[in-house]
Parts: sequence; structure tokens; C-alpha cells
Amino acid sequence: MSAASFAPRPVTRWIIGALLLAVFAIPILSMIEYSLRDGDAHSLVHWAALFDPALAGTYRPVWTGLANSLVLALVTVAIVLVLLAPTVILVELRFPRLRRAFEFVVLLPISIPAIVVVVGLAPIYQGIGRAVGTGIWTLAFAYGITVLPFAYRAIRAAVDAVDLPTLSEAARTLGAGWTTTLLRVIAPNLRQGLLAASLIAVAVVLGEFTIASILGRQNLQTALVVVGKQDPWAPVILSLLSLVFAFALLAVIGLAGRTRSKRTLP
Repeated sequence: MSAASFAPRPVTRWIIGALLLAVFAIPILSMIEYSLRDGDAHSLVHWAALFDPALAGTYRPVWTGLANSLVLALVTVAIVLVLLAPTVILVELRFPRLRRAFEFVVLLPISIPAIVVVVGLAPIYQGIGRAVGTGIWTLAFAYGITVLPFAYRAIRAAVDAVDLPTLSEAARTLGAGWTTTLLRVIAPNLRQGLLAASLIAVAVVLGEFTIASILGRQNLQTALVVVGKQDPWAPVILSLLSLVFAFALLAVIGLAGRTRSKRTLP
């Protein structure tokens, strides 16, 4: 029996697609409807309240938490791009026998609950606080561990799609140093994987609550909990804005990948 006989019929594909679309669309539409409720009618009063100067004190924790989360996202993305990605490339090119062991270590955090990670990191953060202070950016070390499995899979998929040994050997034969080979030959070929890993890191950081709450730091999610006790609409509205931000990043990644593909076509 051929593989084509197992393929679902067009009607089945449309039904599956419609069900998946409903799973994503119904919660989002419900959030939009809830954020527009104004008594028995609907209006933008709750959206406008977020930007009302008279209520700035009420929503100040949200903007502070958002700024902290953006700082954490930038530092976490830097950890992914500066530490994780070069390490993956190094293992692929110089230490291929360590690939399985490295993959096991990188994927290990996905099997450990966040609460356990926090308990293990608490003594370490006491030392970090004494050494470099208790700035919000230090929380990125914990987030860097949290995003490792997800970012690694995105980078790994890009590495598997490219013949890195041949590229690096060609660049080295033409006289390029390792830095030039990494930045001007390998990194452009891994662009989509690096962008996807960055997006995953940003998404994880913007949605993380447990680690920040237990370690007593303020990020977007902990701030939403605080503000939600006074204004139940604010967390819903900011969650919708976060979704818009994530969709915009996805569009940017898709556009960047499409532009790169057009440039590589003969």
C-alpha cells in the first residue's frame, strides 16, 4: 500500500485545520470580548485606562515589570547567541563524539520543574548577589538555563540542514580565520535557526512567572498579578498585546528567511 493512500482527504484536512484554528481563535476572541466589556455595552475604556496619566500609579508596576522583562529578554538572547550557538557549532565541527552527551545536558532542564530549578539556584543567587548585586539582569542566568532545550532544538535543526564541515573547511582554505568563518560564513547560513531560537527565548522570558516570583524579582508576569488584583482587565489586555508582539516577531522571522532564500537563489 502506497504512502499516498494514508494521506488524509481534503475534507479531513480542512476539518483538522478548522479545529486547530478554533482552538487558538476562541480563547483570543474571548479575551478581546472580555477586555471590551463596559457594563452592558462594549467600549475601549479599559484599554484607554492603561495610558491614562491619572492612573499612572496604578499601572506603574506593569511598565516597570515590562521594562525588566525586556532587559531580561535581551540578556537571555545574548546568552543564546553568544554562548549556546557557538558551542553547538564547536561541538559539531571539532567534537562530534560529544554531540550526544552535549545534547543530553542541554535538554536536561526541560525535565526539571521550574520550582526545583529555583531551589537549586537560590544558594547560587545569594553568591551572585554578593558578587555583582541583585540587579534584574542577573535573573537572565536562570532564564538562560530554562530556554536551553527550546533554543537548542531550533539551532540544531538549522545545523542539520547545512553542511557545516564543508563550509568551514572552504572558508579556512581561502584564508579566513575562525572568527570570520563563524560570523560571515556559518552564522548567515544558520540565520533562521538563530532567529527562531531568539524568538523562543523572548517568548519564554515574557511568560515566565515561577522563578521571578520565588526569587523575589519583578518581571511582567509578577507585575500582572499585582495589578490584576486592582484591575482584572489589565492582565488580559497586556496578554493580548504580548500575543501581538509575538506574532510580529514571527512575521519578521518569516520575512527574514524569505529574503535570505531569494538572495541564495541563482
